[in-house]
Amino acid sequence: MNVEQNIARLKHLIKLYAFGIDDFLKTISMGLKHLITEKELFAPSIKISYLKRIDKVFGKGLHYYLDPKAPKEDKESSIFFRKKKFNTELNIGARKVVNRFEEFKISLTAIAKLSDLNYSRKIPKFSTNNNPNQVAISIREILYPDFNRDLKMFLKSLITKFAGYNILVFEFVEYWNQKNKANIDGFYLKPNVIVLKRQQNSFRREIFTLAHELGHFLLEKEEVEELKIESLALQNLSVIERWCNDFAYSFLAGEYQDVIDQIETANSSNDYKFDLIETISKETHLSQIAIFTRLLLNNKISPSNYSKVKQDFDDLFRTKEKEKTKQKELEKKMGIKRRGSVPQPIKSPLLVSTIQTAFYEGVLNEYEVCKSLNIKPDKLVSYLE
Repeated sequence: MNVEQNIARLKHLIKLYAFGIDDFLKTISMGLKHLITEKELFAPSIKISYLKRIDKVFGKGLHYYLDPKAPKEDKESSIFFRKKKFNTELNIGARKVVNRFEEFKISLTAIAKLSDLNYSRKIPKFSTNNNPNQVAISIREILYPDFNRDLKMFLKSLITKFAGYNILVFEFVEYWNQKNKANIDGFYLKPNVIVLKRQQNSFRREIFTLAHELGHFLLEKEEVEELKIESLALQNLSVIERWCNDFAYSFLAGEYQDVIDQIETANSSNDYKFDLIETISKETHLSQIAIFTRLLLNNKISPSNYSKVKQDFDDLFRTKEKEKTKQKELEKKMGIKRRGSVPQPIKSPLLVSTIQTAFYEGVLNEYEVCKSLNIKPDKLVSYLE
């Protein structure tokens, strides 16, 4: 069976996701004896089975391709039309995540306007000419919450603080069996949206990513990226990335930055200052390897010693992961069932208050509130009280 498709919408998605035609045809033809041809792909009438294969890639729903309305291809509709080059070679999973939150941002902006809400910027813009350390000191005074040793609670407090200054933070969660996982840790979208990948096993990494993306917000320079610890030590980073890294470090280090600066050297003779660095990590939520990276940048640890320390951390992490896997397998053999809840994204108070106001103003109905907040109907009352 064939249906009439809107070819412009299909071409729009292929362009948005930066697919080459040949690569796209191979992707949607996987498992078929014969490749779907370009002529068949862009025919006014297309097989429903082909359309289903196409939608397995984009996840828009079949109705999207049948809608006669022309898609928007302006700079307002997507970062992929505003910016061509990113610090990370984005995979399909990353592009899907970015596209999803870009569309939600546009929808939420419209909802806010209809509800007479103002998302105006409350924090001044900066440039790379400004000293990132000095900027971090000033921004800490308004955006750094009360310190909490619980990493997840501290992350929630940061997101709440940001909400008070009209900075909207989202998390996205990926599951172990998910296909097309995104190769990014976070991104910033103009004017006020930061998106983070939930790092269930490393909230310190997520906290650093949030601080780094805050740097992009302060500079108002959009980016989508994967933040690898080892890349923080690279000397060939762009001016913007170096500034955001330095800002994030100073923002989290606070008064402990002086303690780190006073370390003369870290080597085998003083056990690489492990005890001190572990203490600083607990008091700042900077990871230990992030602190060692700063020592490397400050010439307080040699590249060879840094590599050794990093290898030790990597080996320790892999050992812990293996132990977790063995424990799970043992419990499975013994018939022990774990009761574990699926991680839920932290909801920004700015998102919740926007949706609440929209409901009270009659802009959204109950179904739309549940969809916007990604909650079940039985949870609705707790959000609308």
